[in-house]
Amino acid sequence: MPEAQKELSGSERAAILLMSLGEKDAAEILKHMGPKEVQKLGQTMAGLTNVTKEQVGIVLSDLIMTVEGQTSLGIGSEDYIRKVLNQALGEDKARGVLDRILLGRNTKGLEALKWMDPKAVAEIIRMEHPQIIAIVLSYLDGDQSAQVLLQMPERMQSDLLMRIASLDGIQPAALRELDDIMERQFAGNSGNVKSASVGGVKTAANILNFIDSSREIKIMENIKDADANLGQKIEDLMFVFGDLVDVDDRGIQSLLREVSSESLLLALKGADQEFKDKVFNNMSKRAAEMLRDDLEAKGPVRLSEVEAAQKEILAIARRMSESGEIMLGGKGGEEFV
Repeated sequence: MPEAQKELSGSERAAILLMSLGEKDAAEILKHMGPKEVQKLGQTMAGLTNVTKEQVGIVLSDLIMTVEGQTSLGIGSEDYIRKVLNQALGEDKARGVLDRILLGRNTKGLEALKWMDPKAVAEIIRMEHPQIIAIVLSYLDGDQSAQVLLQMPERMQSDLLMRIASLDGIQPAALRELDDIMERQFAGNSGNVKSASVGGVKTAANILNFIDSSREIKIMENIKDADANLGQKIEDLMFVFGDLVDVDDRGIQSLLREVSSESLLLALKGADQEFKDKVFNNMSKRAAEMLRDDLEAKGPVRLSEVEAAQKEILAIARRMSESGEIMLGGKGGEEFV
């Protein structure tokens, strides 16, 4: 497919826009993004080649139309922001964003941890009380939390997940004190923390989604042994690879554009026929035929390789869901009313 006709992904559009703005303006925008967004955009910009004037024009035109379409009187009001975020993200995700926008939750110390390597984060919090560790893990993004959790002693992992699942908000004074502790690790003053709603069963389920299957099963067994009801609640909210079959066709097409051919091939080796058909039906006839041939020609592969590829695709799907590019279904998806 000619580059000019290629449908651009959301990250490619953002990358083209930043590269069109120039270094100074692009840097200012990046300052307002989190570590994941910066890394994703950096990788996308590095991989962009042969961007046409037509593509740049399309991106800029779309931006202008979006801005014009979203301009509204009363845009600064709390009620307007709340409604827009609820519609865009759903109530659960919007609540966390509203916490920061409307309630001034500038947790500088905790926020700094998001930019750190999981091993470094684990070293910083390792000697803290398990409840403190659970709060920190709840605040981090799911994939980073999973990696930090795996750095902890095995005997602690199930206990920490149970503490995360049992969290039901944190008192403002407690969060402020925790933020002060983290901030002192990096110097500077603590942010003005009003309150916070972190943790819960969904957070625990999301962290487990990023852990390899063998370790995940062991942790879940330990949790169920200690509290069968809590374990079942966590399990019910976990999103597994097979649940991707419930994603609509448009979402699957968007997901396939972000997944490497090798990862898809490995993941499909362990998928059921229903999901394979879903993938084939959302590809061009030629691409589907080539993928079928590759699957037939591919010899036996280790189960661990298949599971790793499926986890990688799930991580991409969750990232796209969080950015609003696709809607996940299945056990871990949003409910519709």
